[in-house]
Amino acid sequence: MKALMSPLLPLVAALALTACGPKPAKTVSDAPDAATVARYAAVDDNGTIIPEVNAGYLNEHNRRTEVSYNGPEAPGTIIVDPYARFLYYTLPDGQALRYGIAVGREGRGFSGSATINRKAEWPSWRPTANMVRSEPDVYGPVAGGLPGGLENPLGARALYLYRGGRDTMYRIHGTNNSSTIGRATSAGCIRLFNQDALDLFERAPQGTPVKVRTTDESLAIEGQMLELENGYLVPAVSTEAQAFHERQQRAAEAAAKVARVAPAN
Repeated sequence: MKALMSPLLPLVAALALTACGPKPAKTVSDAPDAATVARYAAVDDNGTIIPEVNAGYLNEHNRRTEVSYNGPEAPGTIIVDPYARFLYYTLPDGQALRYGIAVGREGRGFSGSATINRKAEWPSWRPTANMVRSEPDVYGPVAGGLPGGLENPLGARALYLYRGGRDTMYRIHGTNNSSTIGRATSAGCIRLFNQDALDLFERAPQGTPVKVRTTDESLAIEGQMLELENGYLVPAVSTEAQAFHERQQRAAEAAAKVARVAPAN
């Protein structure tokens, strides 16, 4: 499977696009260091060249980071937070790996416990009948499905969640569009950079337990998040959030000023 251009590429790119009292403000750094950039370099996956991730997408929220974790889950558990757009893989000694994720509509439709009962390298993908019916111009041309490869929306790896022995239709997978990571998307489940999908795939064996947080659980653990104009999330108590509110205030004042001086009809 080689990294070749295809007439389907523009179409599939479109599919990938279709997230108490005052406390001291936090600062979120956007500049990745050299080691981070190296972790997201191009990868030769048995002959398929996975492109590097643009350093501009590797902000602090998105890049894979080892963090302290004091949740109740045992080491070797995946925790998905669709609302803060984080995925954790718990490690021993109160640590975890945190990955940035993109969350599609389907990614917000499931919560609770599940198990990874299936794993796939370069998975195939087929849109549901409802997707084809609701957006025929987008999904009709690929209604028969897409084979695994760089153009496939599921990316390089996929983990399939089951509950009670039944497929939940909830997936954790790679992507064919790195620009979506950290953002909300119109369709899909839980999406990782392909480099992170490879990393998680190797760490999480079949049978790995998964916990998908609810909105209330996310708020209690991660706190309130704010979505910026570029679609990325930042903590609601942060310098970025303060700057966002200031921009909104200036825009509102400018609009009000224009309205005051505009001639009456």
